[in-house]
Amino acid sequence: MFHDIKKLYFMIETLVKKLIKKKLRISLAESCTGGMLASSITSISGASQVFNLGLVTYSNDVKINILKVNKKIIQKYGAVSAECCEAMVKCLSKISKAHINVSITGIAGPKGGSKTKPVGLVYIGVKKSNKILITKNLFKKQTRNAIQKSTVNKALELVNDLI
Repeated sequence: MFHDIKKLYFMIETLVKKLIKKKLRISLAESCTGGMLASSITSISGASQVFNLGLVTYSNDVKINILKVNKKIIQKYGAVSAECCEAMVKCLSKISKAHINVSITGIAGPKGGSKTKPVGLVYIGVKKSNKILITKNLFKKQTRNAIQKSTVNKALELVNDLI
């Protein structure tokens, strides 16, 4: 999490340096994090060489009309689902043409949860070339801001591990 700011900064800086070295560009479609991941990456000097696109696709309308997620996926599985997360990252990849694409959708709370989809449930999708990884995460008993920060931290870890 963000408890250790120096560690987080080092992780983001390492990611940006890796992306620059490997000449890879990254794009993001964030829902429950509201652009926090994009903000963390662009806070690093040199990020302009690797940061391609950041979309805050908070509403279902935007997921459908901008990202082009099939509305049947959202109707059947909900916006907070592995299926929606996968569709988001695939659609983002088509729009952005970046080497690495990340999608995030979840429930940051404190309201909006249910028994089947509790507050803290977040899906993170990462696509590199034809490889897609969708992770289901449950950040229990945390505040809205802590859930968002935990999500950003996890997304950074996933991308760092992938490259």
